[in-house]
Amino acid sequence: MYTKDFDIRWSDLDANRHLANTAYINFMSHTRMGFLMENGFGQKELERHNIGPVVFYEHVYYFKEVFAGRPVKVSLELKGLSEDGKYFEFIHNFYDHKGRNFASCEMMGGWIDLQERKLIGLPHELYQNLNSLSHTQDFKILTSEDTRRFNKRPADIDINSL
Repeated sequence: MYTKDFDIRWSDLDANRHLANTAYINFMSHTRMGFLMENGFGQKELERHNIGPVVFYEHVYYFKEVFAGRPVKVSLELKGLSEDGKYFEFIHNFYDHKGRNFASCEMMGGWIDLQERKLIGLPHELYQNLNSLSHTQDFKILTSEDTRRFNKRPADIDINSL
């Protein structure tokens, strides 16, 4: 399983002096990008293929408060991947210094062509690299329907007319 260790800095705390929700997002992003950069998804490779990652959603579940003074560990596992690599779903788990799971996140995203600004599948080599990440027990092949399972759509309201 891929993991990264983090020290909780002063800037990672919120007004309640525990780990701020923005720090969770930053730690997860850093963990994902660490794996990707170590596995062929560096800036040069992404530029060569003219692709970039996009986040569709991140659902974070907080189980217990965490405070400064002790390191934390963030894991990354692959929960789903479409057959062409266009869509991916990751699971992040957060562990305190004693190995206790204090938060979890389900994250889904995709890859876009940076010129066309449309979703695109991964080149075979990058697909293989991404698929090398350890899989969750409930791993599945994703379809476009999986990206819409929460049935969220943009609001159909003209805010300027209110």
